Amino acid sequence: MLLTGAVILIFLTLSAAIFRRFNVPMIILALAVGIFFGSDVTGIIYFDDALLTRRLADIALVFVLFAGGYSIKRADLKPVLAPTMMLATLGVLITMIVTALVFHLVSGWSFTQSLLVATVISSTDAAAVFSILRNRSLQLRPSSITEIESAANDPMAIIATTLIIQIVAGGEIEAGRVALSFVWQLLGGVGIGLGVGWAGLLLFRKIKEVETGYYYLLLIGLILASYGAADLVGASGMLSAFFAGFLMGNSKLPLKSSLSSFTATLSFVANAGLFILLGLLMFPRSMGAVWSQGLLLFLILSFVARPVAVFFCTLGMKLPFGEKIFLSWSGIRGSVPIVLATYPAAAGLDPDHQIFNIIFLAVTLSILVQGTTIGKLADLLKLSEREKPKNKQKMELVTVHDTKYELVELFIDGDLYKGESTVASLVLPADATITMISRKDKIIAPRGNTMLHPGDILTILVDEGRITEVTNHVLSKFEKQ
Repeated sequence: MLLTGAVILIFLTLSAAIFRRFNVPMIILALAVGIFFGSDVTGIIYFDDALLTRRLADIALVFVLFAGGYSIKRADLKPVLAPTMMLATLGVLITMIVTALVFHLVSGWSFTQSLLVATVISSTDAAAVFSILRNRSLQLRPSSITEIESAANDPMAIIATTLIIQIVAGGEIEAGRVALSFVWQLLGGVGIGLGVGWAGLLLFRKIKEVETGYYYLLLIGLILASYGAADLVGASGMLSAFFAGFLMGNSKLPLKSSLSSFTATLSFVANAGLFILLGLLMFPRSMGAVWSQGLLLFLILSFVARPVAVFFCTLGMKLPFGEKIFLSWSGIRGSVPIVLATYPAAAGLDPDHQIFNIIFLAVTLSILVQGTTIGKLADLLKLSEREKPKNKQKMELVTVHDTKYELVELFIDGDLYKGESTVASLVLPADATITMISRKDKIIAPRGNTMLHPGDILTILVDEGRITEVTNHVLSKFEKQ
């Protein structure tokens, strides 16, 4: 079994190297590798445990969402909070109702069955969205809305799925209790996540003089605690993990650069493992009986329900038409709907796994079609951005001790400045020094007679209170174009 797992991971890595030039998202490759090694293709691994998949998917999603929150800056969240929360709540409801109505009318299924299918697939997926969008250089607002929405809309979908299952099964529903549960999932998830994040900051600042590995262990413990604590009291563990990461990512931490890299690595490995697992769970031969319903569900969701939800939820908001089109197409489905598709089977409402197979096929189409075309759509709508070094950005000074110094990268933009200067001509304060110059493919150790040119990237060690003063002084030695 270990050898098989090793072969799968090596096969995925080699596939990524081969398909790199085509910009194929990692999750699509992982899904394809899982299908290839699964029961219906090579038959090397037989795997059909949907409940185990659900448990493992939850664990993987925790790491993906924490990393997503960790990488989002506070300044980026505020301007997109209104459209994000509208899409994560009302948007899910609209998507569910529109999908159910159209699916019922076209497929001939009963409305309750159609509603159950629509509810299960009503939320976008954080693992898929983060994996695909993080590989693109996109404008901040549309990418932030899509990413944060995908993390925040799980509670609505989970509650709605549970509610519809109870209705279909003939159980009694208390509207007040459902409303309170939804509010608690949202607010409790956010609050507990921030609480765990705050406790994590205290712990990181208290422990010093230990090996770096212990920081990584502590981080893993905090990530799992953010989900576990929320889940224990019935709040949203997904939201809790996201906001714990958000708080810690926007705070000063010892070894933050190393922790950031470790968090991104955890997310990547979790994503790869999750979609390999989902690929193993897929039985392509069984999809033949439901291909028409799966295709119909994907088309309704992508071209009718999602656009209606986006345009309705953003009424009165100053979002350009192009961004609304992008948001409509970026509602990628993934592991969460597949996990939710196990709920009807567990409740005895899907004995032949027809609903599960339809959802799986629609999700696979969403990943394959939307995942591979979202970048081209962003280019067409002019929402892609050319990667260019920022004029000034902080780097992480790796030390476990508190310090007032920062490492700053200063880019002398050749489109804005011309001329040249020597290092010796700079009058820097005693608490500032240029430690390195990056010029094209070369690294230069600066001396007094070293020439500085437009296009250079300077690494400067400087007191955090004098960053602006020092960077402005360096740039003043060049003429503006």
